[in-house]
Amino acid sequence: MEKFNRTLRGYDPVEVNRFLDQVISQVEGLIKELKVKNTRIAELEAIEQENKRLRQKIEQYEKTEETLNRAIIMAQKTSDQMRMSARQESEAMINEARQNANRIVNDALLKAERAQDEADMLKRNVTIFKRRLRDIVEAQLEVVEDIEKIDF
Repeated sequence: MEKFNRTLRGYDPVEVNRFLDQVISQVEGLIKELKVKNTRIAELEAIEQENKRLRQKIEQYEKTEETLNRAIIMAQKTSDQMRMSARQESEAMINEARQNANRIVNDALLKAERAQDEADMLKRNVTIFKRRLRDIVEAQLEVVEDIEKIDF
């Protein structure tokens, strides 16, 4: 607290004015400082708002990234399942084709064997037929010879 010297009519006006000038100067300094601090506070609040907005964007991007990662993982799983399914299906088709090919080959071999057996049987029958025909012809020749031996 400032103390003033007393004069006849109260306090010394020069000292009071000097003190008031100091107070005004200090108040003006405080007002300027307050304005600077208020400006700084406004800037910091704006920065804080921007930070908040950017954090929200980051959260949104992180959610989007998480969603995309899940979608990529799901697509990878689906792709793997489709690849495995296609592989299994192609293996099944190949096995079926092999079985069909084996069946066709076996059927053809059986038919060829039957045809060979039939051809062999026909050859035997032809041989038997020739022998019997020869025997019949020879028997007929003998009959003809026997008839020729008979005199009429």
